[in-house]
Amino acid sequence: MIKAASRARHLLGDSAALVAGFIGKQFNEDGGFRGRSEKSDLYYTVFGIEALRALNAEIDCRRIAGYLEQFGRGEELDFVHLACLARCRANVCEHQNIIVDRTLRDDILGHIETYRCLDGGYSDETDARQGTAYACFLALGAYQDLNADMDNVTGLADCLEALQTTDGAYSNDPAMQIGATPATAAALAILHYLDEPIEESSVQWLLRQVHPKGGFVAVPVAGSYGMPDLLSTATAMQALALAGVSTGHISEKCLDFLDSLWSSEGAFSGSWADPTLDCEYTYYGMLSLGHLSKSVGE
Repeated sequence: MIKAASRARHLLGDSAALVAGFIGKQFNEDGGFRGRSEKSDLYYTVFGIEALRALNAEIDCRRIAGYLEQFGRGEELDFVHLACLARCRANVCEHQNIIVDRTLRDDILGHIETYRCLDGGYSDETDARQGTAYACFLALGAYQDLNADMDNVTGLADCLEALQTTDGAYSNDPAMQIGATPATAAALAILHYLDEPIEESSVQWLLRQVHPKGGFVAVPVAGSYGMPDLLSTATAMQALALAGVSTGHISEKCLDFLDSLWSSEGAFSGSWADPTLDCEYTYYGMLSLGHLSKSVGE
């Protein structure tokens, strides 16, 4: 994703410096990046680091590493933040051209495995019977980030099969008959990395979630298009790119949508209803721009 996000520099032009400046302002003295408050947050630190890497901006790896030390080997972290710790550690090490400590890697992944489900997938709760597309995506990402092989990787595909809806979408709950864009995007990304086939119905379902004014909506709403958001847009664009699907026909309207979320402070908000600026949505804006920069003119 960093490679795709880095292409955003082409469309940002001189504004890339504004984005780097905004992300830099979210960097706290303790080495973490703030979220929706002044306090550093491990989740938002992932996006802060990756945004700076995509912008080829300076990164204070020493301070970030100091911030990460307080989390040890992730013993006290929940599933999502465990995955964040793995990604932060991998980002810092990759930026410094070093390898993540093997014992640290094995301990983090050992904790990740406590969230493995009976169906072979992963959940953000221990002892769950059924995994979710989101948790499977995070678990696979943690293994990829830490350069480790996952046991029973086919269990992820089995888990996803139970989460697929009749129209080709995916949900995070097998009881749900309506798919969600982020869950479907996560599922398609997993299938891509597992070299499993991606059904055309899944691709077409994703493309139907494009709002008339641009951007992707999270879930289809009967009789309405709902409201597009940047998380759904970025993850959908990423999944479609992995599936090798051209998005040139929706690029202009999606660029208009991103422009409507852009702030002169050098950041993106998450949706028309949420004007708050942060590292996460700014990174999703960059990721979306990166994919659109490739599709403009297709």
